[in-house]
Parts: sequence; C-alpha cells; structure tokens
Amino acid sequence: MNLMKLAQRIRQYRLARDMTLEVVAEQSGLTRSFLSKVENFRATPSLPALGKIASALGVSLSQLVDGLDENPSWVIVRREERQRVERDRPDSRMVYFALAHKRATKAMEPFLLEIPPGVARKKMLSHEQEEFIMVAEGQVDCHYADENFQLAQGDCMYAEGGIEHTINNPGEQTARLLIVYATAGTGGISAR
Repeated sequence: MNLMKLAQRIRQYRLARDMTLEVVAEQSGLTRSFLSKVENFRATPSLPALGKIASALGVSLSQLVDGLDENPSWVIVRREERQRVERDRPDSRMVYFALAHKRATKAMEPFLLEIPPGVARKKMLSHEQEEFIMVAEGQVDCHYADENFQLAQGDCMYAEGGIEHTINNPGEQTARLLIVYATAGTGGISAR
C-alpha cells in the first residue's frame, strides 16, 4: 500500500470534514500524537487502527484504501512529476518532494528535501523508520538526540528510527537533501 498517499488521504478526509486531530482522536480512541504521526507519515497504522480512523472520518475502510495498492514492477517519476508533500505544517517551511509516489508497495520511500536558507525547525521530532540522508547541495546542521554535527555537500548519514532529531539550514543558499526512509516490512516500522 502506498503509505504516503494513505497519509495524505487521511488528512484530506479530515480537513474536508472540518475535523481537528483532537476530534478524530476522541472519536477513534487513538491519540492525537499518533494521528499526527500517521498524517505526517512518521508512523504506519495497523489495520485495526485504520478501521478506527475510517470510522471516525465517516468513511469505510475500503474507501480509505481504495486504489492505494496499485504496484507496477517499476516506475519512472520525471522531474516535473515529483509530488510536493506537505509535512509538519505549519511548524516547518521545509519542502518534501516524493520521488517514487507512483509505486504503492516499497521497501523504501525516497524524498528530495529542500530547506530554504536560514530555516530552522526548533522542535525535535522522531519517526519509526530508519533513514538515509545525502546532502546534494548546501550544508545542514543536524541535531540527533544530544549530538550536533554538520553535513556538507556529498556527506551522508544513516540513522536508526525513534531518535528525536532536527535538521536546519544555517547557510545562505537552499539546501537539497536526498532522504530515504525504510518502510514496513524492512524492520523500520513497527505495527500499532
């Protein structure tokens, strides 16, 4: 299943019904924090959790997941077909572009992340997936748990999931990073 599209669909249904995360949490019995992680594809809901979310949104589970399992053997995503993804709004001006959104089932989820000059996300966040980062352009400051370090163009990092972190751009040019998250079935995401 295309987990990124699922996250976007859940958010779209919630916003179309003018529901807050708190209302969906109350009606589903799930926590607001977990629902926020699901919408920002930082957590993958189990089938029972998806059922609760669908019920709270007033749709069937089949409506919620319809068409999310199309899975060609290979896909090509041209530069102009990259899908802009809203994530961690309104707290972040970082822009994510999905690079493999045409394939539903993946062992990894690659993104191009653009961080404008001087942009810093002060709130440390975590996600369940392992991740790989390569700085394609610019430089970034990384804060992982209690450690701080810089990555410059060409530098790479591989990190475990579950660690609170943030990445900031102290430079005067936009930083562009290739980020690859592990997905379900690779050991990077646990079921809830």
